[in-house]
Amino acid sequence: MLKGFRDFIMRGNLIELAVAFIMATAFAAVITAFVAFILSIISKIFGGQPNFDRYHPGGILIGPLITALVAFVIVAAAVYFVVIVPYDSFQERRKRGEEGEPAAIAEDVALLKEIRDLLAAQGNRRV
Repeated sequence: MLKGFRDFIMRGNLIELAVAFIMATAFAAVITAFVAFILSIISKIFGGQPNFDRYHPGGILIGPLITALVAFVIVAAAVYFVVIVPYDSFQERRKRGEEGEPAAIAEDVALLKEIRDLLAAQGNRRV
């Protein structure tokens, strides 16, 4: 019973999920700080707090929704420009073969190339 639990805990995908969760939590703190920074710049430009919580046209309290939407757009923009754009450009370079490191040749392919070269060298000697 304990062996099964140990095997479950040591599964690769569970460890990867835990690492992803920890990284996402740390990244959330960075994004939250970035949103606060952007909102502080907006408040400096327009004056006052960038908070629509007290806005209620016609008696309908819609301000908190507007504040949440503005924060969401800023978070989405930050994630797009900080994560998605660099990741997409990396994937494009990778597709074009500009990774920087040459791909490792499989052992069987290397052996076949060696055999081909030896056969070609033997064919040159006969001529």
